[in-house]
Amino acid sequence: MKAYYHLPGLFEFYELYKLFLPLYREHREYFHDWCEIGSIYGAPGDALWGGGRVGFGDADPHKVHALMNEYGISARLTFSNLLVREEHLSDRRCNQLCELFSQSSTAANGVIIASDLLLDYIREHYPSFYFVSSTTKVITDMGLLINELNNDDYRFVVPDFRLNSTYDKLCSLTDAQKEKLELLCNECCSPACTDRRRCYENVSAKNLGEDIEDHICRFHGSSNGYRFSDAMESPCFIGTADILGRYLPNGISNFKIEGRSLGSAIVLEFLLYYMTKPGYQLKVREAIYLDSSLDLF
Repeated sequence: MKAYYHLPGLFEFYELYKLFLPLYREHREYFHDWCEIGSIYGAPGDALWGGGRVGFGDADPHKVHALMNEYGISARLTFSNLLVREEHLSDRRCNQLCELFSQSSTAANGVIIASDLLLDYIREHYPSFYFVSSTTKVITDMGLLINELNNDDYRFVVPDFRLNSTYDKLCSLTDAQKEKLELLCNECCSPACTDRRRCYENVSAKNLGEDIEDHICRFHGSSNGYRFSDAMESPCFIGTADILGRYLPNGISNFKIEGRSLGSAIVLEFLLYYMTKPGYQLKVREAIYLDSSLDLF
């Protein structure tokens, strides 16, 4: 089996992927042969239906669509807003994005979603998309996860990262359920956090244009921002050794890398750690860093 990575920053890190994807195609010897890019996900900063993170992606959607087509990569629109109401469904910008990305392409495109209302609307008006059940639903109960995996509406389901620690239960899923399971690998949030749903609802409200204060996380380490080294210390972290030694042999092959709200430099570190052979990491890093068109920070 191969591991399929679902990477952050479809619109947010277009310039990074414009440099990385040619390297990935032309120098496949730099990268592990046991992994592939399953999709790249994200949303423009002004997408009303956006959720999960307050977006800042400003890449031209037509250029993004063309890049994904050129490399045969599935593009996922992150429309995981939890608070969408009927009056939001006619939003012109989001409908234009759906129209563009639902057009024929070299790989099927998807939508990451958390609202049943929005799912029904997109499925009716843009039937070519597949759907991904968003981690913003904060599914932390194994029974609820099984119900979601059994829901034919979804091709993939991303549970809350805390279910990563229930390894034996994940391995007891049926083969069909494992094929739909997509695990979030590198979350830096504390497993003890009880505010995760409120945090996502705050982001959803902001994306809808509501004038509210930022959600302030009360849990240890949140003031430090995201640090990959901290994420690696989490009992819920999934590293390459876990993927190769535990998950792939047990039929779990889809892994989501978070990072839409981070900078290009840290996202590049994810690409190096998860996908690039150690002996070639410097070559990839230099090829990206020495291109003066990319602002890594």
